Parts: sequence; C-alpha cells; structure tokens
Amino acid sequence: MPAVTMKELLEAGVHFGHQTKRWNPKMREFIFGQRNGIYIINLQKTVIKFREALDFVLRISSQGRTVLFAGTKRQAQEVVAEEAVRAGMPFVNTRWLGGTLTNYRTIKKRIERLRWLENFLEHPVEGRFTKKELLKLGKERLKLAKVLTGIKTLDRLPDALFVIDPKKEHIAVQEARKLDIPVVAVVDTNCDPEDILYPIPGNDDAIRAIKLFTSRVADAILEGRSLYEKRQGEQESEEAALAAGGGTLTVTGMAAPGEEGSRAGARRPPVAETRRPAPRRKPVARSAGAEAPAPAAVEGSIEVEGDAERPGTLPGGPPTTE
Repeated sequence: MPAVTMKELLEAGVHFGHQTKRWNPKMREFIFGQRNGIYIINLQKTVIKFREALDFVLRISSQGRTVLFAGTKRQAQEVVAEEAVRAGMPFVNTRWLGGTLTNYRTIKKRIERLRWLENFLEHPVEGRFTKKELLKLGKERLKLAKVLTGIKTLDRLPDALFVIDPKKEHIAVQEARKLDIPVVAVVDTNCDPEDILYPIPGNDDAIRAIKLFTSRVADAILEGRSLYEKRQGEQESEEAALAAGGGTLTVTGMAAPGEEGSRAGARRPPVAETRRPAPRRKPVARSAGAEAPAPAAVEGSIEVEGDAERPGTLPGGPPTTE
C-alpha cells in the first residue's frame, strides 16, 4: 500500500487550514491550533485517516470495483483528470450534473447520445444530413463532451466516490449518501466531516496538497487492480488446465463420475437377500389306502355320581360313549 510521511505532508502544505472566522466547529478534533488567524491541522490525525482511506480504496479496487473522482474547483481540475486517467477510473472535473448518481438512467442516455455523435461525425454518411444539421450536431457533441467526457466509460453506478472539497461538491456527497455509496474526501477546516465515511483532514486549496492526495489514491487503485487481475489470471489458468485435462469438479461426499458404477455394484444388498430361508419340513410317506390319523385325544378322567369313574376326554377331544 502506498504510504505517506509527515515530511511529505509538511512540504505540500497540508497543515494549512482556512481563516479562523471561516471554520466548521465539527472539525475541532482535527485542528492543532491557530497561527496568524489561520487554523493549523493536526497532521498526526491526517496520517492516520489517510492510511485508513487508502486501505479502503485498495480493498475495493482489489475486488474489481470502480471509484469515481470528483473535483470541479479550478485548482483540482487538471490534477483530478490526470490521475483518474492514469488509474483508469471515471472522473468529473468540470461540472457536477445534478442527478449524476440518483438519476443515472437519464445520464446514461446522454452518454449513449454522445457516443453516437462521436461515431457518426467521425464517419459521416453522405447525403443523410445537410451542412447546417451537421454543424448543429457538432455543437451538441461539444456541449455533451464538456460535462460527460470523464464519465463516458461509466457503465453503472460507482462503488465509491473520491472528492476534493466536499463543501463545493455537496450535491455529489448528498447523492452518494442517498444511494449508500461510501465517500472518501479531503476535508478542510470549513467542511462537515460527518457526511464523509473516510474524511482526510487537510488543505484542499493548495495544488501540491491536492496532487499528493490524488496521486496516492490513484496508486492504491493501481495496486488493488493489479491484485485483482493477478487473481483473475490464476483462476482462468486453473480453469483452462482443468478443461485440458478432462477433469471435473468433485464435491466432498459425492462419488466421482468414474466411481459411480463400481460403487453401485458394491453396494450393500437389501435386507431380504441377507435373511436366511426357513427350513422345510420333510413330507411323511403314506400308503394308498391309509387314512389320515385322527387327532389324538387327551386322556383324562371325569368324576360322576357314585364311586365309579369312567373314561372320557377333555374338551377338544372326540365325543365320549357310554
């Protein structure tokens, strides 16, 4: 991660704030003191906050996300455009159109119109438009290009916003808050840090200070993007090697395609197949004229009147005879 030192901040004049009569009391925690009617910013807290912001930018850029640069004040226009182009990110440095984020559908239509105009005017079709109509189309292209050139490559809403002077770009900050887009901003002593997720206390008017902050953010984006591309390359190479080797992805607990048949043949037999059959009884040989034997009677005795006893059968036997 690109680091920043206290010496670099002092040389860039980051510690100079606004006049004491032009300050926001919410910036009290970031102010070291005052000298000659000018507030001095505590650079120790600037270093801590700047590192947190760079870490956040590095993390989201390593995931392939987009950071939109915004800085329309005269000192920041050229620096913002240069560093954003170097990092390959969209930017707004001329005028922030109201609804650039909250009404992105309409902005996207104007971007498509600008692309069509550039393509058509570079390769015009003879006889389709008159000379006067071509001049009007050229003026329309210049008008759209002035405010949409930086975001011409923006195909969807950005994932983060980097702002120079959030007091001047208050519309951009409000739109980002409505859409829950994290904001990283350089806040001076006259700004409100509560609206910023990652505030960086510092001078937002000096060109050297703006250059220092913007270049470090661009370096963090480039480093994160290199990590993202490296990860994507490794993933593609693994997929290509897997496809070339004919291998397939197996999930733990599931049989591979080649093992399904062997496992199916070696599976446990059902319970009915493992149960032992009951033994069969041997048939009894009978003669042709023999009758089936009568059920044997259960012998016993039944008492009758007197002292005599007579044979009989218990219930279930053959009837007795007198």
